[in-house]
Amino acid sequence: MHIQLETGAARSNRIRTYAPGRIVVNDTVYQSSLIVLPDRVLPEWPPQTFDALAAAHLATLAALELEVVLLGTGGRLRFPPTEILAPLIAAGVGYEIMDTGAACRTYNVLMAENRKVAAALLMIEG
Repeated sequence: MHIQLETGAARSNRIRTYAPGRIVVNDTVYQSSLIVLPDRVLPEWPPQTFDALAAAHLATLAALELEVVLLGTGGRLRFPPTEILAPLIAAGVGYEIMDTGAACRTYNVLMAENRKVAAALLMIEG
């Protein structure tokens, strides 16, 4: 799906499109799991599948002083066990679990509102 949002800070990362096997942030194509923040992209986020997701992967995000983390779980909504979310809970970081497409769309809205948001995106399977 192609999405375009032209509000927010001029240098902010915007998710332009997403489809199975690819997410485009600004003009860069990513083909593996990644974390998108308004000021930077952390490519090749280690969990490549939902089943590989671990608490250590979210601990990285817990240290970034965020308001909310959007966890995109791939092509369909899946809820991780509470112990995987524990680093975010302990740090007092809000989180939302949704499929990756919904996480991409929601990230753009929150980023445009200048929120301290991160989208941790597992790739949509092909």
